[in-house]
Amino acid sequence: MKLSIVDQSPVSSGSTPAEALHNTIELARLADRLGYERYWIAEHHAIDSFASPAPEVLIARVAAETSAIRVGAGGILLPHYSPLKVAEVFRMLHALHPGRIDLGLGRAPGGTARETYALRRDRGERIHAHAHADDFTEQLTELLAFLYSDFPANHPFAKIKVTPAMPGVPPVWLLGSSPWSASAAAHFGLPYAFAHFIDPEPTRPAVESYRLQFKPSRYLSAPRAIVALGVLCADTEQEAQRLLGSARLFRRRIQQGIAGPIPSLEEAERELGPYQAPVRMEASEWPRYVVGAPEQVKGMLTRMAGDLHLEELMVVTIVHDHQARMRSYELLAQAFDLAHRLVQEG
Repeated sequence: MKLSIVDQSPVSSGSTPAEALHNTIELARLADRLGYERYWIAEHHAIDSFASPAPEVLIARVAAETSAIRVGAGGILLPHYSPLKVAEVFRMLHALHPGRIDLGLGRAPGGTARETYALRRDRGERIHAHAHADDFTEQLTELLAFLYSDFPANHPFAKIKVTPAMPGVPPVWLLGSSPWSASAAAHFGLPYAFAHFIDPEPTRPAVESYRLQFKPSRYLSAPRAIVALGVLCADTEQEAQRLLGSARLFRRRIQQGIAGPIPSLEEAERELGPYQAPVRMEASEWPRYVVGAPEQVKGMLTRMAGDLHLEELMVVTIVHDHQARMRSYELLAQAFDLAHRLVQEG
C-alpha cells in the first residue's frame, strides 16, 4: 500500500511560523528518503495554528528540496482565485518539476467569513446580494479548460495560451469532506481525496458514491480515491496516547472557537488532566486519529484501506513536538516497508 502526507505546517506554542515552515521542509526531505508517495501542503488563512496561506510558494521550495516524492496542494481553495492564474502557477511548477506536481483543489473558505470576504475576487453588488453564491463548478470547468487547452473554438478564452507551455499537465484532484465533493469528482471524472480527519462520519458513503457515480473522462479512465486521516505513531501505545494530548486539546479549543498554536503536553495535562487510558477522539466507523505503536497502527490502516478498497492512504500528524512528528512518520514508513517498495518501483 502507498502512504502519503498532507501537511498543514502546524505552529507549536512557543515557536514561530517561520520555524513551522522550516519544519515542513525538513519533514518533506525525510518523507522523500523514506518512500512516501506524495507530499501535499494545505491552505489556511489568518490563523495562528497553521503557517501556510500560500501552498504554491511552499510547493516550489519543497519540490526543490526533494527528488522523488510527488509534491502538491492539499489543496488550493479555488473560490479565492482566478482559474487562469491557478493554471499558470501550476504549469510553472510543472515546468520546474515535470511529473512530480499534483494540483489538489478544494471549495472550503480556509478561514472565517471576514477572511473569506477579504479574499473575494468580486466584492460588487452581485456578491452583496447573493452572499452565498457558489460558482465553484464553473471555476473548475474553466480551470480544466485552461490546463488542457480545451475551450470550444468560439469561446473568448480559446486563443489564450497558458504559459509556460510544456508537455503534460499536473493531475487535478478534487478534495472534500462531504457527499457534494464526491459527486463533483465523479461528475468531472477526477481523482478524489476525502478528508476523513475533518469529518469521519461520511467517509464510506462518500467514497462509495464517488465510485458508483464516476464518469470516465479524458483526465481519468477509472475512479481513483485517497482517504486522508490523522495518524500518530510512537514506540509504544502509551507514548502515542500521551503525545495525542496536544491534538486532543487543540481540537477542543478549535471547537470552542480558539484557533491558537498547537498546545504543549504540559498545557494538555493542565486542561485535560493526566494521561489515563487510550482515547478515541470520535465514535465513527474508523477513528479520526489512528494512534498506537507501529504494528497497531499498521493493522488499523491496513484494515481501513481494505474495507474501502484503497491503494493509498494520506496521513496528517499534529503534535507539539516536531521531533515526535518526524519519528511518527519514520516508524510508519518502517512498519509498511516503504523504502523497500520505493527501491522495487525505482
